[in-house]
Amino acid sequence: MVQIEHLEKTYQLKHKELHAVNDVSLTIGDGEIYGIIGYSGAGKSTLVRCLNFLEIPDHGSITIGDFGKINAENGKLSLTKDGKTSPLSDKKLRELRSSIGMIFQHFNLLDRSTVFENIAYPLQYRGIPKADIEKRVDELLEMVGLSDKKYVYPSQLSGGQKQRVAIARALSNSPKILLSDEATSALDPDATESILRLLKELKAKLGITIILITHEMAVIKSIADKVAVMENGKVVEAGDVYEVFAHPSQPITKKFVQSSSSLGNITKLIENDEVTPVDAPDRKLIKLTFTRTSVGDALISQVSRQFNVDLNIVLANIDIITEDALGNIIVTIQGPAANVRDALEYIHSRGVETEVITNA
Repeated sequence: MVQIEHLEKTYQLKHKELHAVNDVSLTIGDGEIYGIIGYSGAGKSTLVRCLNFLEIPDHGSITIGDFGKINAENGKLSLTKDGKTSPLSDKKLRELRSSIGMIFQHFNLLDRSTVFENIAYPLQYRGIPKADIEKRVDELLEMVGLSDKKYVYPSQLSGGQKQRVAIARALSNSPKILLSDEATSALDPDATESILRLLKELKAKLGITIILITHEMAVIKSIADKVAVMENGKVVEAGDVYEVFAHPSQPITKKFVQSSSSLGNITKLIENDEVTPVDAPDRKLIKLTFTRTSVGDALISQVSRQFNVDLNIVLANIDIITEDALGNIIVTIQGPAANVRDALEYIHSRGVETEVITNA
């Protein structure tokens, strides 16, 4: 388990302080894929660099599995384990870092080294015997599907293949945690899908905990178990990915969810006067959210017949989030005021959430 408590990191700029990470607390379970999402400048990359101590936090603590609790106070680190606290030595810090793998957006491969040499480098640094290095690299190449690329150079690989090499290198020391900082942002859609599928397979095979930094909600909904949304250095919303998608509470989260759904087009339709968001007793523009338990119901036609109202579908979208369906439909409902009211009450009673859209 990774437990982050009240973590802070501030940079002193020329005319002001920048609170890149501002009182962040998170709990990440063993074997989870935990997504951290935010726009540029939200603090997510600083947070992930604090997790492997490439950046030293100013305050707060990070507990990492059996290693213990690493405390930061005024930029100095100490380790609490078995009830005892002592300064964190350089040796212990290196040991901690070796248990955390990291992959980056731009691969960070050595251009003049072969695939084998790139993956072997962390093992050579630790003084591992040559025969053991050879065996380990072969295992990793098979794991990431690049056994036939052992002696080629990065310039001969596609972007997706380069990222697979970077993943193999990050796994060379058998880490318990894998940090992914925008690892798919430089890839085309097909390569992105293959890398996400690989990460999911590695989680299942190795039981590794993956912390995924991204600004793309599509990545989060594809493989993450849980998600934290960051804005201005703070975590503003966190929880199960499906629940956050189905019930976003913060404006920034709603913006992310909308960006990955065709329902975002409703704003353009309203702005272009193609849809009028009237909230009147006999006519309403409604967003219907169908969750796991209700997504398969033939509700629209049933409500039209039963309550004698006209339901017109304006936009519809179905997302698959960690293998569960989440449906959203924007409809106009029109008819006698009492019928409209009863229809909406019935829809709600069937487990479908309703939201009246009154403006853009």
